[in-house]
Amino acid sequence: MAGAAVEHTYRYPFASEAVATSAGMDLRLATSGPDESEAEYFRGKLTQPRRAADLLRGLVEVVQSRFYIPPAMLSRILALADPVVTCGDDVLRFEAFSACCGAYARADFLPPALDGERTGRGTTNVDFNAPMRAALARVRDSDDVGLAVGSGAVELSRGGESVVERKVALPLRWLKGFVEVQAYQSRMERKLEAPGPEAVRFLRGLPRSAGPGAAWVAPAGRGLRLSQTKPSGGVRLAGVGRLRVLEALARHARSLRVYADEGSGASAWELVLDEARFHLVVSPDVRRGFSGEGQVLSALAVGRWAEALPRLRASLRWETRIDADAVAQAFSFGRDEVNAAIAALGSRGLVGFDLAEGAYFHRELPFDLELVESLHPRLNDARQLVAGGGVRVVRRDGERVEGIVPGTDVEHRVVLAGDAATCTCPWYAKHRAERGPCKHVLAVQLLVDEEVAS
Repeated sequence: MAGAAVEHTYRYPFASEAVATSAGMDLRLATSGPDESEAEYFRGKLTQPRRAADLLRGLVEVVQSRFYIPPAMLSRILALADPVVTCGDDVLRFEAFSACCGAYARADFLPPALDGERTGRGTTNVDFNAPMRAALARVRDSDDVGLAVGSGAVELSRGGESVVERKVALPLRWLKGFVEVQAYQSRMERKLEAPGPEAVRFLRGLPRSAGPGAAWVAPAGRGLRLSQTKPSGGVRLAGVGRLRVLEALARHARSLRVYADEGSGASAWELVLDEARFHLVVSPDVRRGFSGEGQVLSALAVGRWAEALPRLRASLRWETRIDADAVAQAFSFGRDEVNAAIAALGSRGLVGFDLAEGAYFHRELPFDLELVESLHPRLNDARQLVAGGGVRVVRRDGERVEGIVPGTDVEHRVVLAGDAATCTCPWYAKHRAERGPCKHVLAVQLLVDEEVAS
């Protein structure tokens, strides 16, 4: 069965290309936005062209990777693989998911990487076609490479190239992946770090035939080592092969930083360059895509974010970074309210999380999904259960709430205890709390929230 999708038309005013000019080489990235005439965000030169080209090629490698997915779906998913680029005040970010949605990559180009003028802030899609990828492979440090992200008049009119349109079914799993990655990263802590040469040695030494099972990465002197048993201070890694994309990039890095969310087993791997950063975030299991996790469903189910959301959304007009604690203090909101509002913004594709800075960043996707949180199946089912009148609370004891939710020929018992929740349904028995709450837990949370609001 095909997943839910939203139709969206990508309009590229020209094909992405690398063109030799009298002044050197121009790297022109065709973008797709709601108004191509206002889509230019940056124009200038790359100070480290080979490094920049390698990072972008690494991003494309992740997009084209299939760590776990039925082969018959591959061609359809790769057709939706145009990376997203966000231009903030001082960072140019390129983001993408693997074909299976179980790995997320982001290349951040910092001020030292770019010599030019930023003419706007915003987010758009970038056309990474086959000729563009081939051109990136030919870039050398001796090349004088210009970078134009957007649709400036010169690029739009050069060579009389026509607009390229591709109408695609944008999968909601892609958008859900953004919010789930953001949720995972916001809980991660830095666990390990190794200097660049040690990172190269570690990545080159990874087994070539590693399967989808989990291993552990542990400190070893100044470097890292792989272990099949849990060591002190180690980080769990499922699917060692997912780190392969970092091997070719690590030679440019000063260091490799490793972050982990111990509760879930998700991890993030950051290559730190002088002028850029490359993040690779991997899901807790090779067979688990980020899009199906459902971590923010509880936050979306209750109404705590309704008041904070407009204030937070308005602040994005002049802030490219979001400090949750600062927002809570400035507007006298509780941290839970702000976190829930951030989850709502994330579900609409408007925020991401930067581990290096420990802060959220603004992302504005080029399509309207204002009510995308209503498209989560579990949340929809929970609302229908509450609307049907069969959900009821049978006991309260402080923060502990017990509820009954009708199922198919059976009633399920739900227990809410602070941030923890349990249910007697088969879905909960299979996944526990690893993939967000089941629809029965959400239904009781919705009912309790309605009672508090009334």
